[in-house]
Amino acid sequence: MAEKVTKGLFITFEGPEGSGKSTQSRKMLEELSSKGYDCVHTREPGGTSVGKRIREVLLDKDEIKLSSSAELFLFEADRAQHVRNIIRPAMEEKRIVLCDRFNTATFAYQGYGLGVDMDLIKKIDDSATGGLKPDLTILFDIDVEIGISRATAGREADKMEKRGLEFHEKVREGYLKIAEEDPDRIKVIKVDGKIDQTFEEVKKEVYGLIDRYKRTG
Repeated sequence: MAEKVTKGLFITFEGPEGSGKSTQSRKMLEELSSKGYDCVHTREPGGTSVGKRIREVLLDKDEIKLSSSAELFLFEADRAQHVRNIIRPAMEEKRIVLCDRFNTATFAYQGYGLGVDMDLIKKIDDSATGGLKPDLTILFDIDVEIGISRATAGREADKMEKRGLEFHEKVREGYLKIAEEDPDRIKVIKVDGKIDQTFEEVKKEVYGLIDRYKRTG
């Protein structure tokens, strides 16, 4: 029997490199789908066909050097297309959207990490999202060195992962500061155990949200 919610729900998964957010978001998709919920799993950057091209420029092509402002604009261009083509339509159909990174990442990476003006980020981001905010953001917190080691195990690091530890420490600190400012929406999960142990904490937060909007009868 298909389970229903009374409104579309938007859940984002955030964290420094190697925190396990991608793994946990996919596990949550499998979990909810097995229970009959209608879900969409997507990611930033790269959730749309346009976004995939943008992702190549941002993460894969080392020969393309971007200024911090250009990087910000590309992430937000990806987001504007993503919200319009994927996220809002799914929410209008009362589906549950699970997104691997969203705008909290921009404030952490481009704001705290690169030092881009926060007011500028907010202004551009508000335009890109149309004011859309996640119903729940799960933030996975991990030691930076451990995270980078995990993220790059068995493969070459992407452009973001290649940045120095100082940058990634700033990103982690930024994430935690943002979480402190919005504790009702952003739930911090410390990554220090096994995947399944972390997932139990994820399920608790996600089902806590869904239970508030679950259709009865």
